[in-house]
Amino acid sequence: MQVKQETNEDEGVFFLEENGQRLGEMRYALIDGNEMEIYHTEVAEDQQGKNLGKELIEAGVNYARKSHFKIVPSCTFARATFARNKDYRDVLA
Repeated sequence: MQVKQETNEDEGVFFLEENGQRLGEMRYALIDGNEMEIYHTEVAEDQQGKNLGKELIEAGVNYARKSHFKIVPSCTFARATFARNKDYRDVLA
């Protein structure tokens, strides 16, 4: 299973999909051209406990690094993930 990304002008989503069913997603908004706010992360109930949410956050972190964005984690899951992972501090706004 591979993380995919969809974007439009100032919003986007990273998601995991299997057999046409979305198993999890992380939504973000771009702010002022240099910040990426992660405002929603959700994993299907039957997929919880499989680290899918962490995979989505990591995809967002890699995208932010490549795009030179700083991340504002506003959803509860993203805030908790950033608090636990010191390796993500370089992209924290």
